[in-house]
Amino acid sequence: MKDQKPPYRHRSLWHMVLAPTVWAFHFVFCYAVMSVACIKLGAPDIARLGVAALTVIALGIIGFLGWRAWVQWDFRPGDNYKHDRPTEAQRREFLGHGGFLLSIVSAVGVIFDALPIFIIESCI
Repeated sequence: MKDQKPPYRHRSLWHMVLAPTVWAFHFVFCYAVMSVACIKLGAPDIARLGVAALTVIALGIIGFLGWRAWVQWDFRPGDNYKHDRPTEAQRREFLGHGGFLLSIVSAVGVIFDALPIFIIESCI
């Protein structure tokens, strides 16, 4: 029976850059929701609810992607991460590590994108 290892996702960089992509879409959609709700509807409360909903969704997706990257990284305390050969396992671990760190940065970015809904009280 084969050893059950994390899935080998070493052939594509998409697994690593999906979290920043979610962050970018969150940024664009927050501006769209704010502009439509404030300019067309004149309702800052709808804008706040829309941005809050987008933020919860984006953080959920980024959290899931970060967990998948953590599993792909296969981190164990005390491991010696001397990667001196371009093997598939080392590439998978590197992409998992990079994806995990990008997930953290993306989550912080999404939170900072959503901060204005707590500060701005009106659309004017």
